[in-house]
Amino acid sequence: MDSIIYFKALSDITRIRLFNILLHHELSVNEIVSLMDMGQSRISRHLKILVDAELLKCRRDGVWAFYSCVDVGPGREFVDSIKYLFDSEYDLNKDVVKARKIVDKRKLATMQFFNRVANEWDLLQREVLGGFDLNDKIVKHIGKCNVAVDLGCGTGELLSYIRECSTRVVGVDSSAKMLDITKKRFRNDIDSIDLRLGEIEHLPLGNEEADCVVISMVLHHLSEPDMAIKEVHRILKPGGIFIIADFDKHKDEEMRHSYNDRWLGFAKKEMELWLKENNFSLEKSEKHKLKQSLELSIYKSVKER
Repeated sequence: MDSIIYFKALSDITRIRLFNILLHHELSVNEIVSLMDMGQSRISRHLKILVDAELLKCRRDGVWAFYSCVDVGPGREFVDSIKYLFDSEYDLNKDVVKARKIVDKRKLATMQFFNRVANEWDLLQREVLGGFDLNDKIVKHIGKCNVAVDLGCGTGELLSYIRECSTRVVGVDSSAKMLDITKKRFRNDIDSIDLRLGEIEHLPLGNEEADCVVISMVLHHLSEPDMAIKEVHRILKPGGIFIIADFDKHKDEEMRHSYNDRWLGFAKKEMELWLKENNFSLEKSEKHKLKQSLELSIYKSVKER
């Protein structure tokens, strides 16, 4: 009977288009409306049918709703069995190209934001963290390390901590302005830091190059945090340490506007699932209260051998 439900849900060209788009990218309702050039009520009705049929899922984050294709269960098995049918459809592929442009525009906006606030970034971070010394907490989880990598290194504040316990330190950021500030921070000892311009989802590092990787207060800015975790698995040696620091789930919509946050934090179960799916073993996690009713968690995991 499930197959009848699935085919019925896809018996409309608008829903076929929506399904194909969201098979490739997670988009907000506003982004979908813009791409499809249709009214929101019409789009919402079609999305509901696809969600009720368990072909799509809805992720609610504050007052926003994001839609994507289901990734587990009978619905996903059906999706995998028919998705090849859409590959050669020119009109459907045009929709995917438009969706890709929306995602790229989103990434560009994030990069432009960080270039714009680079000079004030350390101050903005302190406004959120208050007197909490996150960098010190992170370093205590690292111990002695050969090659340590800070992803989304920003102005290099954490790098100055990490190099005290590491033989070689690599900092990666997508903002050229942030890296310029980092170079100035280490201008008297720039040879001790290897800085690389690149995106976390497509890292400028080789396979198994790192012994330790840190992503501190970065994942909530990304469209696809799980893809970043997948990339970390690629660059980390077996048995290597992976540390994530980020907000717990919250409802402060102002964080989107003031800090360009894409996600309003993460639930512990969500983080645990992503780590497990990418063959990381979670060793420990700890929660810390910040100002403004925000909470932050630090996760220490190890890449399984």
